[in-house]
Amino acid sequence: MPARANLSHKDTQVVCAIALCEAPKSMIADVPSPIDLRQLPDAIAWEQTAMSKRPWRIEFFARFAEEIASAPIRVHHVLELGSGPGFLARHLLEQLPDITCTLLDFSPAMHQLAGTRIGALAHRVRFVERSFKEAESFQGLGTFQAVVTIQAIHELRHKRHAKVLHSRVRESLDAGGLYLVCDHFAGDGGMRNTELYMSVEEQRHALKSAGFRFVEQILTRGGLVLHRAS
Repeated sequence: MPARANLSHKDTQVVCAIALCEAPKSMIADVPSPIDLRQLPDAIAWEQTAMSKRPWRIEFFARFAEEIASAPIRVHHVLELGSGPGFLARHLLEQLPDITCTLLDFSPAMHQLAGTRIGALAHRVRFVERSFKEAESFQGLGTFQAVVTIQAIHELRHKRHAKVLHSRVRESLDAGGLYLVCDHFAGDGGMRNTELYMSVEEQRHALKSAGFRFVEQILTRGGLVLHRAS
């Protein structure tokens, strides 16, 4: 009788995540969203509560700006995935006057709100209405020195899609480029839905599996975790 491997709880979570990602896609259903952020009322409702529900988001915004400012290569062009109503974009544009931003979101309503928030800084912004879940989402955008995202990866609607997205991001980065990924995590202090949300270790594993050699957890607070990948 073969000996059993003794796996820690963390190892078991990662093994299960790998098995889930390798299962036939037809066997795994995406998690439906309770709201439609393409509709202006739903987009406004999200915008109005995002900062009051998680006021510590501003700490993550500051860390994004610090990481870009100290990146190993000079950052001129930044891509934000799931840019929403423009909270992070406005912060980056204000703090980093030499950058331009491409804001990619599937919601015209969110782009409308972002345009209003960004205001006079809009001449440094390119708005792209696409879903980052689609294979062609990066086509024609060029390359970037930094790609950022906050509270958006789970909008893939199932964690099994994360590795593919991260691989596409890696291909869109210039050599030495930076990928800053912040999302909710599953587990203690985080979310309960383990199909939609990844644990901190699963998030790290997804980035490593996508080909990023260096992955570091750089900020965790209030159910959100930020990773730097390169």
